[in-house]
Amino acid sequence: MYFLCFRGTRGSAIRKWQLYLLLSVWFYRYVDGQVRYSIPEEMTKGSFVGNIVQDLGLEVKRLKSGRARIFTEDSREYIGLNADKGTLVVKDRIDREELCAQVAPCSLHFQIILENPVELHRIDVEILDINDNSPVFPSKEIRLQISEVSLSGARFPLENAMDPDVEMNSIQTYSLLPSDHFTLKQHSHSDGSKYLEMVLQTMLDRETNEQHTLVLTAVDGGTPQKSGTVKIYIEVLDINDNAPVFSSVLYTSSLPEDSPKGTVILRVSATDSDKGTNGEVVYSFSHSTVSESDLFTIDPLTGEVKVNGKLDFETNKQHKISVQAMDRGSLTDSCKVQIDILDINDNDPLITLITFSNPIPEDASPETVIAMLNIKDLDSGRNGHIKCSVNSDVPFRIKSSSSNIYSLVTDQMLDREMVSEYNITITAVDEGFPPRSTNKTLTLRISDVNDNAPVFERHSYTAYVRENNSPGVSIFSLTASDKDTGNNARISYFIDDSHKGGLSASTFISVNSESGVIHAVRTFDYEQIKEFKICIKVQDGGSPPLSTNVTLTVFIQDQNDNAPQVLYPIQTGGSLVAEMVPRSADVGYLVTKVVAVDVDSGQNAWLSYKLQKATDRALFEVGLQNGEIRTIRQVIDKDAVKQKLTVVVEDNGQPSRSAIVNVNVAVADSFPEVLSELTDFTQDKEYNNNLTFYLILALAVVSLLFIFSIIAIISVKIYRWKQNKLFYKSAANLPVIPYYPSVYPDGTMGTLQRVYNYEVCGTTDSRMSDVKFARPCSQNSLVDVSRMGTMQREKREQEDGDGEQKPPNNDWRFTQQGQRPGPSGAGPHPEGAGGAIVGTGPWPNPPTEAEQLQALMAAANEVSEATATLGPRYNAQFPMQHVPDYRQNVYIPGSTATLTANPQQMMPQPALQGPPQAIPQVDVPNAAQTPASKKKSTKKDKK
Repeated sequence: MYFLCFRGTRGSAIRKWQLYLLLSVWFYRYVDGQVRYSIPEEMTKGSFVGNIVQDLGLEVKRLKSGRARIFTEDSREYIGLNADKGTLVVKDRIDREELCAQVAPCSLHFQIILENPVELHRIDVEILDINDNSPVFPSKEIRLQISEVSLSGARFPLENAMDPDVEMNSIQTYSLLPSDHFTLKQHSHSDGSKYLEMVLQTMLDRETNEQHTLVLTAVDGGTPQKSGTVKIYIEVLDINDNAPVFSSVLYTSSLPEDSPKGTVILRVSATDSDKGTNGEVVYSFSHSTVSESDLFTIDPLTGEVKVNGKLDFETNKQHKISVQAMDRGSLTDSCKVQIDILDINDNDPLITLITFSNPIPEDASPETVIAMLNIKDLDSGRNGHIKCSVNSDVPFRIKSSSSNIYSLVTDQMLDREMVSEYNITITAVDEGFPPRSTNKTLTLRISDVNDNAPVFERHSYTAYVRENNSPGVSIFSLTASDKDTGNNARISYFIDDSHKGGLSASTFISVNSESGVIHAVRTFDYEQIKEFKICIKVQDGGSPPLSTNVTLTVFIQDQNDNAPQVLYPIQTGGSLVAEMVPRSADVGYLVTKVVAVDVDSGQNAWLSYKLQKATDRALFEVGLQNGEIRTIRQVIDKDAVKQKLTVVVEDNGQPSRSAIVNVNVAVADSFPEVLSELTDFTQDKEYNNNLTFYLILALAVVSLLFIFSIIAIISVKIYRWKQNKLFYKSAANLPVIPYYPSVYPDGTMGTLQRVYNYEVCGTTDSRMSDVKFARPCSQNSLVDVSRMGTMQREKREQEDGDGEQKPPNNDWRFTQQGQRPGPSGAGPHPEGAGGAIVGTGPWPNPPTEAEQLQALMAAANEVSEATATLGPRYNAQFPMQHVPDYRQNVYIPGSTATLTANPQQMMPQPALQGPPQAIPQVDVPNAAQTPASKKKSTKKDKK
């Protein structure tokens, strides 16, 4: 239940009015999901219409996932869908009068479509009328001519006021003022339409009053009421006391909508009892709309109603026209002409694609919805009945889902490998005569599903590879194919790992996953393995992946890589083995047999024996195939006892390999005879000089020495380069000892009473461009060379100097006696001395060049340590006396520290000072003299 309040304006005057409507929201839910709402017209954009999530039992996420949208048969959408909230809102201004005119009730029909899966919900929104229009008469004024002889009861038809509103908001009552002579009566036709008549109550008298002015008012039934007025001017005519009369109050006729212009529809007839010009009747349309005047025309003399424009059954099925008959005396009568338009089959069916799922997977089950279409025919009756079909050579069919809604579904299983694309022609034919049809073609692509496993060209494969192959050599290539496409057809090759002799198959071969090329991982040896089988798997890239296995048998082909091995006679290094041949041996006597084997196979293992060298080649021979050594003549006394035969055993490979065996033969009749010659038997000893080994060893040693020499030279060069670079970068920290002329306390030999100190501030690379500035300072202070660093360090050390420290020990005290300029002139402080004695003048003698050089070298070697230890150990609170103001490091025997300068003299600029830091107090131990410092002192004393 809703109470709606409206506020509107008309013209410049603001009228506030409230309309309380008791609206009941009607919900009609059918099997296909139909909901009905009611809303008033002229609601503002964005106004709430209804909650379809609650009314249809849906969820908001279903609206989003299903890409919910509104489909209307026309192009204009008055209602919008808020998918985020699941509500219907007003999208465009709704004017019920513009939308439905006088039709009631007025409703908007549309569908809400969801996808995945496809759902269709019909929504009807009834537009309720509000009283937003006032009654309006077609004419601003009405002029009538009434004869004075008109009798009481004479009727004069008046134009009805027009009010676009309907029901209670339409015109309810009329009033006519003044009502001295006329009254107003309202009548209804048989079809329910109303018309007005002004009835003469008392006869008119032209002589009394020739003109009468009346006001006709139309009032509607809305709240508040609206009204419209028109003035009626009546002219009283003389005589002509008979008005025309139609033969019928209502004329009806029908004609087809394709009737040409000029077709006579019907003829109306009215008669006037008067004679002469007063009896002549003129016909005309009264109260006709603009559209009716354009479609029809009436002959003013004959009363024939003709077609004047193009008729359209789909626009208006029936026309009602008011015809007026008027005589020369302006007496009139009126009648109604009703023209019914007959439909003909003049419209082709309209096919509108609502949704189309393209592509669809090939594993889509039958009855899968592919597309939804809206197919309608604007004709009526049998002319509007439609039959839909698709071409018979496709596995699809079309079925009706609801009124004018059709679904295109699959009729059987699809196979992309057979047909990857379908051209579906949808034909809509009406039942008119002659029938009219419309075709629409949809191109549907079938997306691939991984339903085909990769297939090898053969069920098994055989590969041959020679032994002693190089690792990585290609030995075979496999090829597989997949009928699928895309990633489903991207195939990869793998080894289905198995074990051969305890070894994984991947240790024998590898396969290129993309090309299927088989590579040998290792070098094969025919003597160890002659063949092996590997299972190769090919797998596609689908989800889930499909695979196929194939067996690859690899045969190792033998190569002649093994030389023959002599089994007999056995070759020994130290003992002497000889075969005895009696001197009485006949021709063909078997001396011995050389036995050899070759681990190769085939022709590579066929052995042949040849006699390479012999003491007496005419005495022995070797069997070519069996290796038997036999005599070829009779042994005689002249034959030597000692006989040495060299037999070559050679295989039949390409290239051939051979082995050599030495056979010692003793020609004697008895063993003692052999022993007598045994001591003189010369046995060739093979000396292994290892010359090659020593040459290689010597070359390796020389190469290593050369490499080490190169590394040492490069290391020295790098070290020197780093030292030079470090020296250059630390140039700002190196001391520069200036020379000061002798200035005595009495000033007799001095020429300069005031000493100027120079302070250099720069970065580590400032040796190429130094910035120097002069500033006067005290004569009686020593300079801290650590101040020669960066300004940040000077500031830090200045802050360190602000902390409190313990006074130094006596090793740091100086007196006026025994002091020499330079670092080597420092002497011990007397035991009774107190604090530091402040002098009043410079030292008597300047430092020598040797002392300056020695101080420079000491400072360069100890600059890093002095820089690190000076800040926390010593402070500028203890100035020294009788020390020249060198502004650099001063070497002190037994210590590597440097005395700091006067804080007042070395105070950094205020702009560079940072926040003070608290420095902890450090106990400074007594400086002990190290052996190194003693040695330096001795050298200095000698100098």
